[in-house]
Amino acid sequence: MKKTYQCLGIIFLWMVFFISPLFAEDMYVKGITKITMRTGPGVENKIVAMLNTGDKLEIVNYKWDWSQVKTDHGKIGWVLSRLLTREVPEVFLIERIKKENLELTAKLEAFEAENKMLAGKNAVLNRIEEKYNTLEQESADFLKLDERYKKIMEQSRIQKEQIKILENNLNTEQKFWFLTGAAVFVFGILLGLTTRKKKRSRLL
Repeated sequence: MKKTYQCLGIIFLWMVFFISPLFAEDMYVKGITKITMRTGPGVENKIVAMLNTGDKLEIVNYKWDWSQVKTDHGKIGWVLSRLLTREVPEVFLIERIKKENLELTAKLEAFEAENKMLAGKNAVLNRIEEKYNTLEQESADFLKLDERYKKIMEQSRIQKEQIKILENNLNTEQKFWFLTGAAVFVFGILLGLTTRKKKRSRLL
C-alpha cells in the first residue's frame, strides 16, 4: 500500500515538474550564441532555423532530451531541452535595461527642459509681480497725494473766503472811520465857526 502511494507521489511530482511545461509555457534560449532548431528530435533531422541567445520560444511539447517549440514568427521545430531556460537571459535583460535607461534619460532631459522653461516663466511672472506691486504702491501714493491736494485746495478756498470777508469788513470799517472822521472834522469846523460868532457878538 505504501509503495502504491509512493508511486502515485512520484507520478504526481513528475507531472508537476515535467508535464506542466506542455501548456504553452514561454522559455528562452540559454546563453549560447546560436543553437539549431530541427524538424524532429535528433541531430539527424534537418535544421529549419538558427536561434540566438534570448530568443523567446513557446513550448509545444516538452521532453527530457528534445522539446518542440514555436518561435515568435510561428515557425515550429525541435531544440535540445538543456539549451532552454525559464529565466530571461542576462544579455536580454541587459538590452532591456539599456533600452529602459535610454527612455528614462530621454524623459529626464524632457523634464529638465520643461523645468528650465517653467523657471523662465516663473522669473517673468516674478518681474511682472514686482512691477505690479510697484505700480500698486505708486497708485496708493498718488491717491494719498490726490487726497492731500484736495484738502489743501479746500483749505485754500476757505481761506480765500475768509480773506474776502475780512477785506469786506475792513473796507466797511475804513468807510465807517472815514465817515466818522469826516463828521468830526465837519463838526469841528461848525463848532469853530459858532464859537467865533459868539465871541464877535460879545465884543459888539
